[in-house]
Amino acid sequence: MTQIAIGESAPDFELPGDGGSTISLSALRGSIVVLFFYPKDDTSGCTTEALDFTSLKEEFDAIGVKLIGISPDSVKRHDKFKAKHGLTVTLASDEEKQVLEAYGVWVEKSMYGRKYMGVERTTLLIDSNGKIVRIWNKVKVAGHAAEVLSAAKEAA
Repeated sequence: MTQIAIGESAPDFELPGDGGSTISLSALRGSIVVLFFYPKDDTSGCTTEALDFTSLKEEFDAIGVKLIGISPDSVKRHDKFKAKHGLTVTLASDEEKQVLEAYGVWVEKSMYGRKYMGVERTTLLIDSNGKIVRIWNKVKVAGHAAEVLSAAKEAA
């Protein structure tokens, strides 16, 4: 498993996005990017996180920051998730889990003694040159989007 660190170049990727789009990190060079990796569309924590980022999207937009959520769910699921909750953040699908692995967020987890592979909720702040400036590991959803916005304002 790759472990990424502050100061490193963020691994580039190209993924299918919601609404039939294609999302690539290199295409966003020149912009500050927030990548938030989350386990699954339409679960309580993931829905709350996506809604929190959506509620602050105009503030992120105002400072030129691009918000991208990435999970292993399909584009079709992302589109349903966005429509159901009125989400305005961009969602990318990593069904092959290559990007999740490149960022070191596809990890062994355990619940009720059962071990399984899943996404560790993680957020990265990437500067306009593609360097990682901040990493939030094992994110607790409450207040997280506001904390990321504050850090993004400092980086902008």
